[in-house]
Amino acid sequence: MSSLASQVILHPTVAETLKVLNTTLGRDKIYRAVQYFSRFFAWYLISKGYKLEATRWNALKGHLATARKLLRLGKPLEHLQLALRAAQTTGEVREQVTTIGRQVGYFGYLTYDAIVWANSVRFIALKPDTAAKVNKTANRFWLAGILFSIAHAVFKSARLTQEVKEVRLLSEKDIGGENARYARVRTIEALRTGTRHQFLIDILDLWIPATNIGLFNFNDGVLGIFGFITSVLALQKHWSAVNAK
Repeated sequence: MSSLASQVILHPTVAETLKVLNTTLGRDKIYRAVQYFSRFFAWYLISKGYKLEATRWNALKGHLATARKLLRLGKPLEHLQLALRAAQTTGEVREQVTTIGRQVGYFGYLTYDAIVWANSVRFIALKPDTAAKVNKTANRFWLAGILFSIAHAVFKSARLTQEVKEVRLLSEKDIGGENARYARVRTIEALRTGTRHQFLIDILDLWIPATNIGLFNFNDGVLGIFGFITSVLALQKHWSAVNAK
């Protein structure tokens, strides 16, 4: 029995999970996945007439949303730093501009989101209409950040596609041999895969702030599924990055 317990507790998957949970980003993505699944499942239960059963899932969704806002209190400064670093680097102009726009958008979103959190825990007291305006402004910044991220992915993907074509046209003498060509193509393809992965996340996440500010009218079931999928995709990416170290 003890041997079986040891095999379970010391299993590599358990160790990898603990490494992810030891990071703030890992915990945030897991909380987000549960939050958006709860949003979907509460909507599903209500649509089937199980309003009482949906109450606990709505409560879980609300508490996780508040917890995630607390986890992200320091992140606006991180995005501001990334925007400043992008402004100081040289590179493809369109990618640089969209990177700065994305980071500034997320900086604004998380800054206003922190005010929403402070009001929700009654650390500050905002009038209902002011709180609604702050929340709407946060979602506008979020939407702007996602749109810049999508534009960045389009520009970067086009550049990487062109780079692959150019590398394949080079002679072995120019690039240093077939092995060097293969390594270069693999590197570019890995970057392109990562760009497409983020593009998919952004395309699905886009509809959440767009609905929150009234541009679209998706129900909680659709938004819950979108949010759950993007949370799992982001968690997979973070899992690979953490456990590759």
